[in-house]
Amino acid sequence: MERIGVVGLGRMGSVIAQRISAMGHAVQGWTRSGREVAGVQSAPDLPSLLTHGDTLILSLFDDAAVAEVLDALLACDLTGKQIIDTSTVVPDILKSRLEAITAGGAMAVDAPISGGPDLVMAGKCGIFMGGEESAAARAQDTLASLSSRIFHVGPLGAGLAMKVINNGMIQTYFNGLADFMPLAKRAGLPLETALKILSGGPAGMPMVADRIPKVLGQDKEIGFTINATYKDADVFRRVMQSFGLPSPMLDNFAQMSGETIAAGLGEEDPAAFIRFAYEDDTGS
Repeated sequence: MERIGVVGLGRMGSVIAQRISAMGHAVQGWTRSGREVAGVQSAPDLPSLLTHGDTLILSLFDDAAVAEVLDALLACDLTGKQIIDTSTVVPDILKSRLEAITAGGAMAVDAPISGGPDLVMAGKCGIFMGGEESAAARAQDTLASLSSRIFHVGPLGAGLAMKVINNGMIQTYFNGLADFMPLAKRAGLPLETALKILSGGPAGMPMVADRIPKVLGQDKEIGFTINATYKDADVFRRVMQSFGLPSPMLDNFAQMSGETIAAGLGEEDPAAFIRFAYEDDTGS
């Protein structure tokens, strides 16, 4: 049994903590907002969480939150600890602090997750790790409680680069749907018919196939929000820019997501993006 602390108990962090706890590990959680999660013991503060165990899993919203937590951790005794950052933030936040983390006697990897809370809880999410071999091997043992789909893809920061590629392709697919769904609407094709035909053939994508009930409004459960995908798209674009690369597909997705959010759908599941493209019928 491993003793693990989870920093950040939002939509993703809470299910990470619950999943690891369900797999038999001793888990404590802490979040800056003081939020508590059913079935997960709460630590009163970050140093107490660090004392609880040798592993800290970060699941935080943005660059500023990760930077604040890492800086607070660097003020503590990190001897023998491992830091696993699953947050979707630019890699430089962790990379710029790696030397100090290592000097403090700890290991660190970036391990962003592909897949929403439902896939995390089911143990079917994808995890892309970046870091030194020894750090990745240790993190692999810890993250095995979350999924069997764990990939060590390269040095620190490569995990987030792989997520940009993986999730960027999903966003590209959504771009295509937004272009073609107005045609379906104008031609008299029911939305359900178009999506089921796509999903049953070589042009299909499992993520869309699984979300058809959500697209049609039959399933109201929200796994991830359009606001969150919009935020992630901004991170992805900044990563591309840091490598001197353009990101026209991500730029286009960000624009269309912004229009969906402006229509009041920001807190809905990304499935609403498809329904909005079909119903909006502007072809823009």
